[in-house]
Formats: sequence, structure tokens, C-alpha cells
Amino acid sequence: MTKPPVLICRPGERGDVLAEALRRQGECVESLNVMQLEALPEDPVMRQIWLNIDQYHKIIVISPFAGVCLAEALDRFWPQLPVGISYFSVGRATAATLYEQLGVHVHVPSPTAGEDTSEALLSLSALQQLEHQRILLVAGEGGRPLLADTLAERGAEVTRLAVYRRRLAPLTPPLQARLSSGNYRALIVTSSELLEHLAKWCHQAALNQPLIVSSRRLATLAGILGFCDLKVASGATPTALIAALEACDPQDADVDQGTY
Repeated sequence: MTKPPVLICRPGERGDVLAEALRRQGECVESLNVMQLEALPEDPVMRQIWLNIDQYHKIIVISPFAGVCLAEALDRFWPQLPVGISYFSVGRATAATLYEQLGVHVHVPSPTAGEDTSEALLSLSALQQLEHQRILLVAGEGGRPLLADTLAERGAEVTRLAVYRRRLAPLTPPLQARLSSGNYRALIVTSSELLEHLAKWCHQAALNQPLIVSSRRLATLAGILGFCDLKVASGATPTALIAALEACDPQDADVDQGTY
């Protein structure tokens, strides 16, 4: 009997890394492919920020793809990286991207902080007293205002620069049928935008299947959307998500009965 797949919806290279990590654990993996990341074209405002990036004291990068966009821009405008800038990221995957692309060390929340969230980043001591500090947030379009608002309240002059957009697409008919039937081991979601998008196709069978999310904030949203069997991972890394998956009872993976 074929093992039911684990469904994932993480876009880009991070999705590939997660899929490969799951396969190494013996899981069958199916990607829903409902989100694409697209770099935004450079406009005069963006270009001016790149040219003046040495004027920022701190740069906070929100995602690995934002890190790639930042690295490509700095490679064009700065043959040598400007000195004196401190780099920060919400998660370790973004920090690894920045180190690989730029060779810079990045401040990230301690693993003991748990979830990869803006709240964890804001707990860092280096982001408490920010008077007369200029901070650049490199991110995608949209997203939560919490980080920028809190940094500004702490005295920083914050510039938020969107360098990419997210494009959502409908599920293909075969994947709609899979969600409708609940014929999968678990669904892994690490984005509120993706969770709300996928919920359109999640009928009762899907709502009763295990849903693995990467934060308690996402778990709260999932409960509002009607998901019943929730597993909260300690973060958004493949290791954390796989640990949450292993907490699912495989015998219950295809039973229409919620446990939350």
C-alpha cells in the first residue's frame, strides 16, 4: 500500500530543502505549488537605498529570498561591502543565506526562543535601545507591520523596502481532489497567507487531518479557520517541522477525527 504523502507549500529553494529533508526521513512528499516569489523591478527609490546603504546602522532581512535580492543588489553597487553595518534576520535559514551570499555574520534569536517570529527577533538586546539608529528592513510586499512599528517605537528611523512579491495560484484539480478526500499524512504550512489561501479548498476531511504549523500565531489562525488536528513546531526549520510530523500518530493520519 502506497504511503500517503506529506503535503508542503513552501515556495522556492526552501521548499526544495524541506522536501528533500522529508524524503530522507522516508516520507512521500507532494508540493502544492500555490505560491511563486518574484523579484520586484528596481525603481529609483530602491536604487537610491542601495546606493546609500552605508548610511544604515542595521539591516534586518525577513526571508531567504529577501536575502538573495539584497545580495544581488549589493554585488551590483558595492564591490566591497560597507563596514559598520549589523545584520539581523528572523530565522536561521535567512542567516545562512546571507552568510553564503555575502559572508556576513547575522544576529538571530536564540534557539531557546523557539518559533521563528518577529517577536523573538525583537527580544534581542541589540534591538532594545535604538535612538538615532537607522534601520533598513528588506522584505516582500505586504506582511505584518509589528517589526517596523516596534522598532520605530524604540527610537529607530525605519525604512521598509519591498524587494519581491508573492503570487498565489489556485490548486490544480488533482490536488483539490486530494485535499477534498483527506488522502494525505499531514499538511505543513509556515505562512498565514498560504494557510488562508489553502483553506478555500479544505473541506471537512482536510480540516480533520494533521496540520503542522510553525508558530502559535499560525495555530490560532488555523483554529479560527476550522482545522482540528494541530501540531505546533518549535520553528520553521526542516528539523523542527519534521519533529512535529513525527509527533503525529501515523495510524491516525487518515482518520476523520480531530484532536485539538
